[in-house]
Amino acid sequence: MEELLAISSGAEVVPPLGDIVDALCAADHGLARGVSGCGCRQQLPSAAVLAEMVESFRSILFPGYFGVSDLTLESKRFHVGATLDRLSRVLQDQIKRGLCFSCATVPQDCNACDRRAGEIATTILQRLPEIRRLLALDVQAAYEGDPAATYPEEVIFCYPGLRAITDHRLAHEFYKLEVPVVARIISEHAHSVTGIDIHPGATIGERFFIDHGTGVVIGETAIIGNNVRIYQGVTLGAKSFPLDEDGNPIKGVPRHPIVEDDVIIYAGATVLGRVTVGRGSVIGGNVWLTRSVPPGSRITQAHTRNEYYTNGAGI
Repeated sequence: MEELLAISSGAEVVPPLGDIVDALCAADHGLARGVSGCGCRQQLPSAAVLAEMVESFRSILFPGYFGVSDLTLESKRFHVGATLDRLSRVLQDQIKRGLCFSCATVPQDCNACDRRAGEIATTILQRLPEIRRLLALDVQAAYEGDPAATYPEEVIFCYPGLRAITDHRLAHEFYKLEVPVVARIISEHAHSVTGIDIHPGATIGERFFIDHGTGVVIGETAIIGNNVRIYQGVTLGAKSFPLDEDGNPIKGVPRHPIVEDDVIIYAGATVLGRVTVGRGSVIGGNVWLTRSVPPGSRITQAHTRNEYYTNGAGI
């Protein structure tokens, strides 16, 4: 019994934690973040705070649907104003952390980071009305494009495609204003929630509708026009990327598709490379496309032909 108590107490099996700590800190293989020369590197963006920030944005982009649900005409203005006031401080802090993320390789002055963060935060807040206009068009496109949608409000509450495009339209602003790590944190959170992977660099026009959505992938340099509809499992991806003379991948080159206005891409289709899908085209399910197609194209899989033989004929 005494031996059993000794084992259960853990007195004999506690590992040498000090040695483990020393080993982990001595060889972090670049996975630990130190303090940069300007002293701000350790204040990294917070994925948890950014996720809460996006929820607050959704509560003012769709007031009454998310966050406070019992708003009146009078209280809505107070709710939006109070949320924006709180968001402005959180937003500036997280943007500064995102800017300081690169301080180890690009030395910067912390005061300069702070001033730039304030400018970016103000710009993003000023763009919210335009983002809301675009989202209203996305909601309408989903309602008109899906016969299962009984009313537009259902799209706002329930559709993962709208959640993904909401987060993308926010993340895209951070990307354009050169805070890429914050943009990626926002987009990857949306990816984990919806199963839809949209790089924040992708340019997406008005009235965009992702139906069902699971497994959709849209690459960084993709350009999508207006009134485009895609279904689950669609990939707008890249082929093999070019390497520099040292064998390293060349970053930032256009390598993803251009999808023009009024295009429909059905489930499971894969479009790769810097190709153009012409206006008004329809890309069928499970199509593999690596070449440009002119406007009005109808691209489908080759039809299967069944031939029947009797008594061994034809073999």
